[in-house]
Amino acid sequence: GTDRSRFFRGEIDKYTWVDVGSSYLAADLLAAFLRAQLEHREKIQSMRRQIWEIYARELASWAEANGVRLPIVPAECEQSYHMFYVIMPSFDSRQALISYLAGFGILAVFHYLPLHLSSMGLRFGGRQDDCPVTEDLADRLLRLPFFTGMSSSEQSQVIDAVRGFHC
Repeated sequence: GTDRSRFFRGEIDKYTWVDVGSSYLAADLLAAFLRAQLEHREKIQSMRRQIWEIYARELASWAEANGVRLPIVPAECEQSYHMFYVIMPSFDSRQALISYLAGFGILAVFHYLPLHLSSMGLRFGGRQDDCPVTEDLADRLLRLPFFTGMSSSEQSQVIDAVRGFHC
């Protein structure tokens, strides 16, 4: 199981794997919510695809100029459009962008801790430097605001703020 609920309550800055197990049962309310979303899957997916594609298009020049990597989806793959992230050149530049965006009232988060470095992963023998590529990416990845009902205006505010940041 994870400490995800603590993350959502703002008690920790990222959630991690803390114990064996998980919760697989959805409450009736969650099941009803899921059913409604599934009935509108194509519309929801279309909206999320549009948000994702706008981020990718509008941030491409900024990313190239600043040594930032954007997500790449191979042509033969289909994605879920569940998030949009940037991979910053360094940990320090990621932290600086988080602070910079916060100054505009924009919450951008990282929450990925490599599983082998989580408290449970460490109990199973994980060690720092076991997976150097994973650890490097975890230090540089930043998720931008991304949600189904995100308006063009909200997304433009994020894009404009990100473009104003220079590594």
